[in-house]
Amino acid sequence: MNGPSIGFLETSSIARGIEATDAMMKKAGVELLMTTIVPRGKYLIMVGGMVADVESSMLAGREAAGDTVVDHFLIQNAHPQLPAAIKGRVKVEAVEAVGIIETKEVASAIYAGDAAAKAAEVTLIEARNQPGAKGLVVLTGDVGAVRAAVAAGVATIKKDGMLVAQVVIPRAHEALVRSLIS
Repeated sequence: MNGPSIGFLETSSIARGIEATDAMMKKAGVELLMTTIVPRGKYLIMVGGMVADVESSMLAGREAAGDTVVDHFLIQNAHPQLPAAIKGRVKVEAVEAVGIIETKEVASAIYAGDAAAKAAEVTLIEARNQPGAKGLVVLTGDVGAVRAAVAAGVATIKKDGMLVAQVVIPRAHEALVRSLIS
């Protein structure tokens, strides 16, 4: 389960987020994986690369963004499913149990999604921003794996007060499944 290191920086200012992105790219040899504007004028930046490069890049980004930093973290050896789940809903063939983790901020959902995918044999459907700048993790697998994954994801963010809700649905209704995977 070795993957790239991924750094996340979320700012409360679009302009300062763009400036931070520039500083991050100039500081170290990292790959810019994503930038996006999220509701309420926030800006999310995701970079990847070797741990030392990502750490150096993140430091430069935090310094450039200053007091507009909302959240930030580094995930070493990010789970291989995480990048696709961040970019959009991942298509899955079958859904057994459904696990959902709702967070106050986008970055926390991404962090929780990585922990959940590493904890059990599940498939991440999404781990990204939602309307209102909340974060949402949706995953599937057998009931026991989904329960373990949700618990692991929640454990990584609960101490920071980022958890809004957690749900495990053992056998989701067919209509709900279609809405989650379309």
